[in-house]
Amino acid sequence: MVATVEYRHGSSALPLWRIFWGFFDDFMTPKALIFDVDGTLADTERDGHRVAFNQAFIDAGLDWRWDMALYGELLSVTGGKERMRHYIEQYRPDYIKPADFGALVTRLHAAKTRHYTELLGCGGISLRSGVRRLLDEARHGNVRLAIATTTTMDNVSALLRHAVSPEAESWFEVIGAGDAVTKKKPAPDIYHFVLERLCLSPAQCLAFEDSENGLRAARAAGLKTVITVNDFTRRQDFEGASIVLDQLGEPGRPFQVLAGNNVDGAKVLNLKMLGHLLTGA
Repeated sequence: MVATVEYRHGSSALPLWRIFWGFFDDFMTPKALIFDVDGTLADTERDGHRVAFNQAFIDAGLDWRWDMALYGELLSVTGGKERMRHYIEQYRPDYIKPADFGALVTRLHAAKTRHYTELLGCGGISLRSGVRRLLDEARHGNVRLAIATTTTMDNVSALLRHAVSPEAESWFEVIGAGDAVTKKKPAPDIYHFVLERLCLSPAQCLAFEDSENGLRAARAAGLKTVITVNDFTRRQDFEGASIVLDQLGEPGRPFQVLAGNNVDGAKVLNLKMLGHLLTGA
């Protein structure tokens, strides 16, 4: 015969199994979700950053042109300024660098940011499928939100303001962006930066990325990681990801699992499923 143990809460007696189940259920819920931005929150690369880079080059009288195929290759380098330097070194041996090349790169990057912000203001870039739904669910479930990205703070603010909500920046407790750290992804520094400010351990959080470099950064920081691929990253190596999806999913547009955990018929990525991914259940 099994004894029944009860805990009296106010005027109600709670069976012991209810107490432990509530603790377990709470334990399974991530304490924070940490999002990459470009390619993860929104498809910003193809019709956003690439277009803005090309316009900045035109404004400066440069004959640099980044088509889709070339830009896909350049995305192996994180950070806009780093990407321009890589382009010159690897693809334009004919280009003679001016004495103030470093300053030129800085000016071009600033011009690119202005053009990118204008594109966002025109409504040309929207969130990826399922992103707003999951952000809302996390906020209603008291799960903290954070960002870990190599893009600039200006770009983050513009995307959140135009594609999510005028108040969306305040939804994210910590935003690690731009030059907050010296080493860019795939180094884990930006994730360490965010985790330290959240005062949470990697075991309490989940990361969201779209690229191999992002996955390597998150995993090196000890974070379990959800990947949502895009046209530029679909063929990259995502070994070590908790799950690889085509997108986060909406009730009328379920996700497709490309690699990773069994989802038991789930059609959208929600907090319950994230809890299972976090605990390895």
